[in-house]
Amino acid sequence: MPITVIAMVKVKEGKMEEAIEVLKEIAPKVRESEPGTLEYIPHTVKGSKEKNTILFYEKYADPKASQEHMQKLGKTMEKLLPLLEPGMDIKTCFEIV
Repeated sequence: MPITVIAMVKVKEGKMEEAIEVLKEIAPKVRESEPGTLEYIPHTVKGSKEKNTILFYEKYADPKASQEHMQKLGKTMEKLLPLLEPGMDIKTCFEIV
């Protein structure tokens, strides 16, 4: 059963452009190196309430693929983490249809 993850992070003030460049490097590598990762798409979020927010849309073939991604997360996000505020809002979703 596929699993979708929606994750939101806050970027430190003045670091959005740098974060975007890092994500342009990271996202293709995740898709290439993790065969169970079906989608891994970072998005900027517009609006004053969501200022400096990046939303990740991630879709995995199954729970094992999701776990494998999470195990690699520290290494994968090594360049991005210093640009982020602490904390992450993660929602794990399961398809209805």
